[in-house]
Amino acid sequence: MSLAANSDLMDLPEELRAAGGAVLSAMAALGSPVAAVKGNGATGPVVFASPAFIAWSGLSEAALLGKPLPVPMLETGRLLAAPLPGEAFTLFTPGIDAQTPAPAGGRWSAALAGQLVQGAGGDWQWDIERSRIYGDARFSRLYGLSPTEAAEGIDPKRFYAGIHPDDRARIRLAIGAMLRGAEVFSKEYRVLLPDGSVRWVHARGRCEFRDDSPVCFFGTLADITQQKRVEEQLRIAQSAGGVGTFEYVPGFATVSVSAQFCALLGLHETSDLPVYTINSTVLSGDTPLIETHWTKEAERTSQAQLRIRRADTGEVRWLARRGEYLLDGKDDLRFSGVIYDITDVKTTETLLRQLGARLENQVEERTHERDRLWNLSRDLYILCDRADRCISLNPAWGTELGLDIASLLGKPFAELVIPEDRTALETALRRLREGEETDDLELSVSHADGERRSFSWRCIRDGDLIIASGRDVTQRNELEERLRHSQKMEAVGQLTGGLAHDFNNLLTGISGSLELLQMRANQQRFDGIERYIGVAQGAAARAAALTHRLLAFSRRQTLAPKPVVVNQLILDMEELIRRTVGPQIQVDLELEQSPWTTLCDGNQLENALLNLCINARDAMPDGGRLTIRTANDWVSLNNPGEPLAKPSACVTLSVSDTGMGMTPDVVSRAFDPFFTTKPMGAGTGLGLSMVYGFARQSGGQVEIDTQPGRGTTMKLHLPHHALQAPAGPASGEATNTGAPASETVLLVDDETTVRLVVAEVLRDLGYSVLEAENATEALAILQRKPVPELLITDVGLPAGLNGRQLADAARLLHPRLKVIFITGYAENAVLRSGDLEADMHVVVKPFSMEAFGAKVRQVLDGEASDG
Repeated sequence: MSLAANSDLMDLPEELRAAGGAVLSAMAALGSPVAAVKGNGATGPVVFASPAFIAWSGLSEAALLGKPLPVPMLETGRLLAAPLPGEAFTLFTPGIDAQTPAPAGGRWSAALAGQLVQGAGGDWQWDIERSRIYGDARFSRLYGLSPTEAAEGIDPKRFYAGIHPDDRARIRLAIGAMLRGAEVFSKEYRVLLPDGSVRWVHARGRCEFRDDSPVCFFGTLADITQQKRVEEQLRIAQSAGGVGTFEYVPGFATVSVSAQFCALLGLHETSDLPVYTINSTVLSGDTPLIETHWTKEAERTSQAQLRIRRADTGEVRWLARRGEYLLDGKDDLRFSGVIYDITDVKTTETLLRQLGARLENQVEERTHERDRLWNLSRDLYILCDRADRCISLNPAWGTELGLDIASLLGKPFAELVIPEDRTALETALRRLREGEETDDLELSVSHADGERRSFSWRCIRDGDLIIASGRDVTQRNELEERLRHSQKMEAVGQLTGGLAHDFNNLLTGISGSLELLQMRANQQRFDGIERYIGVAQGAAARAAALTHRLLAFSRRQTLAPKPVVVNQLILDMEELIRRTVGPQIQVDLELEQSPWTTLCDGNQLENALLNLCINARDAMPDGGRLTIRTANDWVSLNNPGEPLAKPSACVTLSVSDTGMGMTPDVVSRAFDPFFTTKPMGAGTGLGLSMVYGFARQSGGQVEIDTQPGRGTTMKLHLPHHALQAPAGPASGEATNTGAPASETVLLVDDETTVRLVVAEVLRDLGYSVLEAENATEALAILQRKPVPELLITDVGLPAGLNGRQLADAARLLHPRLKVIFITGYAENAVLRSGDLEADMHVVVKPFSMEAFGAKVRQVLDGEASDG
């Protein structure tokens, strides 16, 4: 039998090293006096001794190893022994806890060390040379293995497979660091058991090296699932501001409770209470404190206010309960939450009602009760003089907000709220002093720690004084926000349904036309096939338009903003607009004489104007007048319902009609996707959604001015831009020489179909085309000859650099390289602050091959413009 010392365990017998080697190494590495003997008792020969044990024994290493320990060392109290599998014992000194630092800054105790040796800590040892991981019985239970599998060792792949997918990469990186020389491994992660349940473990270990190469990775596991549950309980308690905590699991007759939970009910302190005992303290007719009848489909949160009679004094108290239904694994439900005493709040509410009933005839009693309310309430109260300066504040300003009340006295009331709300408060106080009634105000006040709290304020005038009360509605607002989120998700469902309906219609036209083409080709009948091609192309074009409108509504369409003079754009479109609306509608232009410039995508602005004109035409089925106006204006670009923002310089484009107008209900839904008042099949309901999305993405706003029966004016406000619009080409100036293409183009796209079609088009036009599937291949091509004159790249590339990053890297190699991005929507990697760099252009999918070829020619000739 080989012997081992100085923490070197690689020569231990196989059965001993697999069973307890990880613990021996961990304790030895931490400086613990520990030894292992072979045999059925503590008197066998020593086969392992840590340096600390050798020093403690007073013997040399040669005198100690391979021999039984001297009898005096085995006397009662001098050594503790714990059995190991395989007829072996581990010995350690009882003073281990006083001299050996343990993980996480704690101390090893003799009892703890014994548990670790016997596997209570879940020990493992990874033999790197053999690529096997061994574990004790506890390790096998924590990982859902059989004891035999753990003892015989498992492959590291199986070890990693048992780790939760969300934690697996993190643990791989940490273990990799250990194998490269990191000192300590200490991680918490989740383990997936075969039955689908999840268990939290904390693993701590070290790596042993030989000649700078890792040979053994060993350590211990601890089950911290319950600890994680406690942390979750604490989180719920903290968010609710509660005192007592509880957790109930269906099918059990008892509830896990905290000490404060027992104290609130007047019961003796314990960790578990019967459900019957808890609910028997609740007064008849009130909600049970612990609900036992609920399912996974129940509401996630449960709140209640109830009365209990204390078990020790018989006193009736009000409690508030807040709980959450939590799902562990697949089917395990539990009810976790907090309770806290609200007797004072209920008492204050009662005092308020009594005070209101006695205000007219019982002034002295009213003052007494008001003083009690003033001092006990958690609401904020303030008394102001005729100059609206604070002359008295109740204690809640200190207890609820942590503010120094003395430092607030003498300050204007408006200075106590956040700056954004001061104008609203000052306006309300002025109206109150003028004898007008005011509605409740929701104003925010800053806590001493900087957190903003929302309060609902009611102000009344009492002679020259102003009395105001504020109730904390922060939590209520949070619940309302959750409701709004739920409504948003409902809208998403409606949007998805409408989108699927329209696209299914378009896809039917495309697929049907292609099938007919295939049938005619098989029959060698080519007459009339242009009609099927036209149907397919038309459906594809409508699908592209639908996608662009949808992206405009979601503000993700690709924009190429340039300085634009709106007057010139309108004049260029005048003939198209007149043909679109028809002869029965008179079109008038009222254009600003000295118009400002705005920064926007000219093509999208044309689409928006055309949409507004079409809507105006449809609102006048019997004819009428359509007026297009432009103006330099100052407008607040805030959303409806937001506080009024400072006016900004804007270019306003308005389209007015003399049609039927809109009702308030229609106006409120005008920008909703797929909402339309037109007959079925006459519109998609995305026109105004696109206009609104384009305006907001361009930093502007859309305004509707309408009355039923009196027509509608749609105003599109776009921010003023200081730069001048670029001059267009002179009349008759050529933009393309028509010379055959001869340049080299590098095409990068991970979608094989797109790359194939685009490459074929470019080759047909005479270009030399180099193809790459990702940025890595593209950069390799750019480092070779020939050097391409143009890079055409998709924005969303896989595996590494995206299209924008590829373009930046390519320009480091070839600064004069021209770039075209092809994309389905705007990505931040492409557009920076709304502008592209010089010789960078964007083409939006889907695009026609003819238009794309023209764009490539223009970019290479330096004549391209995305505006």
